[in-house]
Amino acid sequence: MNSKTITQRINSIDALRGLIIILMLLDHARERFFYNHPVADPMILETTEPGLFWSRFAAHFCAPIFVFLTGLSAWLYQQKHDGSPSVTREFLWKRGLFLVILEFTVINFLWFGTHQTLYLQVIWVIGLCMLILGACVNLPYRLLLVLGLLIVAGHNALNFIQLNPGEWGYTAWTLLHDRGYILQSDALSIRASYPLLPWIGVILLGYAAGPLYSKSFSSERRAYWLLGLTAFCLTGFLLLRGFNIYGETQVWSQQESLAATVRAIFNVTKYPPSLNFLQITFAGMFAMLYLMERLQGKWTEVLTAFGGAPMFFYIVHLYVLLLLYTLATAILGAPEEGFMSLPNIYWVWLTTIVLAALLYKPTQMFNRYKRRSNKAWVKYL
Repeated sequence: MNSKTITQRINSIDALRGLIIILMLLDHARERFFYNHPVADPMILETTEPGLFWSRFAAHFCAPIFVFLTGLSAWLYQQKHDGSPSVTREFLWKRGLFLVILEFTVINFLWFGTHQTLYLQVIWVIGLCMLILGACVNLPYRLLLVLGLLIVAGHNALNFIQLNPGEWGYTAWTLLHDRGYILQSDALSIRASYPLLPWIGVILLGYAAGPLYSKSFSSERRAYWLLGLTAFCLTGFLLLRGFNIYGETQVWSQQESLAATVRAIFNVTKYPPSLNFLQITFAGMFAMLYLMERLQGKWTEVLTAFGGAPMFFYIVHLYVLLLLYTLATAILGAPEEGFMSLPNIYWVWLTTIVLAALLYKPTQMFNRYKRRSNKAWVKYL
């Protein structure tokens, strides 16, 4: 495999991560500047306009792809270090613990400006998934693949388990499968927003997909597999979701128009991610990985700059959004009710484009510094 093919292979992963970062920016700009129009999960179709619906649906791709690529990157890291499970485990445990601490401290403050309530969100769940994957890297590859498939496909069968606060097992089940508060008090509250169990399955599948990006796997063969996986996930979604068979808690029904019916079909559950949610987001992910490698150009170079420094961008963009909102309320005055909000979702799209353009150069510069630096802490960003 020549150096150009290797570069295309790895750049396609960073380019996809970069695209997802921009979609994440869109969703977080919505949450900061359009919060007077809250979005439920699944979305309430009667009160969610099409532009807002599809903006939120686009953001559905973020968490699954981040977690999947974390597993895939762990496999690549292991190959880079002569296939050593111990080196990979050490990296995953250090990195995972770093992310968990980061969620408790920096990330929560940047979201809410306070630590009175700790929200265990996506950074927390990625950190825990890395810790768990680190404990599993000695297991046979096929066993990890089977475990990942069983968790992703089977966790919806556990939806019948419903526990109330105070009941035995409530805290553990809330952390694993049902979102909710695991602690509430005047001094501190803790809410598990991202149930862990399904995401364990996702990171295991990402790790199991690593051989697709091995040096011995040709670009043509990888393209065949990526398109096949796209078709497999999309077909599974259309069958299970289309006929309301399994994999989603909310049954869809025909609406007053075709466009509304399509929205009903794609209105899937993220917390915890249903099988149908993961099927459609995985289908998009595999298709995008195919396109990122086959159609590389200036546009993928831009995306790679974002995708090469994901944690740097994550922290910086939250800081910028908090700062902008604080300045806006200081200048314009805080509203008497609700939150300061942009006029419509199209202003949120424009804000996202402007912020992505402003943050591109700093992210690109840090990405280049990260690649040159030998400092360990830099690699974590």
